[in-house]
Amino acid sequence: MRYGILAHNLGKTDCKELARRVSAYGLEFVQLALAKALTDFDTSLGKLNPGMGHYVADSFAREGVRIGVLGCYINPIDPNPELRRQQIDRFKEHLRYARDFGTTMVATETGSVKAFLDVYPDSTEETRWNLLRSAVQEMVEEAERWGVRAVIEASQNEVVRTPELMQRLLEEVPSEHFGVLMDPVNLLNASNYDRQHEIVQRAFDLWGDKIVLAHIKDFDITPEGRMVYAPMGTGKLDVPFFLNLLKQYKPYTNISFEGGIKPEEVPAALEYVKRFS
Repeated sequence: MRYGILAHNLGKTDCKELARRVSAYGLEFVQLALAKALTDFDTSLGKLNPGMGHYVADSFAREGVRIGVLGCYINPIDPNPELRRQQIDRFKEHLRYARDFGTTMVATETGSVKAFLDVYPDSTEETRWNLLRSAVQEMVEEAERWGVRAVIEASQNEVVRTPELMQRLLEEVPSEHFGVLMDPVNLLNASNYDRQHEIVQRAFDLWGDKIVLAHIKDFDITPEGRMVYAPMGTGKLDVPFFLNLLKQYKPYTNISFEGGIKPEEVPAALEYVKRFS
């Protein structure tokens, strides 16, 4: 397995400095959310271009770091139609220039249910689902045009939050250019984490063949019953179980540290996960 990190977990700074930081921790790739990670570029809609992509890719390559995926985390069911259109267009722009940044993948989650309900409290789950499916269909068609992948991540409190809902989306938007970002913790919550083996195994059984990238983070449960970040190896995620499944289904998968990991925690986290991979 190869390990990387969400680049902005190491701070928002200029491209060359960020590449140096990633390399100094012995990480091999980044998940790069341009607007969250880089200070030396305007990456707003309409500004991406091949030259920018080449500069960023070359800066990381000189430090021995690859850009494994561009993060473009949008709300594809934004209740404001104009904002929803802008965000989908931004994701599509990332797809068009992904290869210039040295990757073939752009990732997002599936939209805040709460934000939609705040505006449309009487809306149904099917209404939100249809908006998501339409957005994903459009993004996947753009990915097909450019020979890259639109990558979708499940997350609690969003439209796709269970293995079964991810499978439904894969069935309704069938394409080899639609990949899944596997984050086992995002399939869990305070009421089901004690069934994590069953839930994570179910995800691999349903769409393990569609996984193109993985996230890893640890978590704990507060006395009040809330899920919170925990340093790697100190929480409730069964890390060996997850990594063994990943090795079986998708050997050599890129795995990105994320969540609340702090720079000073990276060396211990890397040492811990490498025991099982």
